[in-house]
Amino acid sequence: MDLSNLKPAEGSVKNQGKRIGRGQGSGKGGTATRGHKGAKSRSGYSKKVGFEGGQMPLQRRVPKFGFTNINRVDYQGINLDTLQQLVDEKKIKDTIDFETFVSMGLAGKNELVKILGRGELKTKLTVTAHKFTATAKAAIEAAGGEAVTL
Repeated sequence: MDLSNLKPAEGSVKNQGKRIGRGQGSGKGGTATRGHKGAKSRSGYSKKVGFEGGQMPLQRRVPKFGFTNINRVDYQGINLDTLQQLVDEKKIKDTIDFETFVSMGLAGKNELVKILGRGELKTKLTVTAHKFTATAKAAIEAAGGEAVTL
């Protein structure tokens, strides 16, 4: 290989086709393929999200109802059977905390974790989470473990 036979990798260079808006002689001058008049022909045009050409947009046509509480606290629920499954697969030994939940993909780093009581726990575990249901806490302590609230 030398400088005389260098060429770009296969498929990396695309032929750009005709240059638009570079004079009448190019065949793509004048309106530069934008058509005549209208918002789309103007420079700086950008379509607003949900714009339907002046027709009343769906977002405004559909009736609104209900109430959204801005102070609602959402928890990512993790059940006891999930914890038991992790123990069975030897992914955790005796303690599990928030960082472990995040690293295993069970919760996001900005989420709050709540341990729920579905399933049964057969292993002694020290579980650290933001919240526990009463049944989950009872089941963890019944198995000889400990429920630590963050």
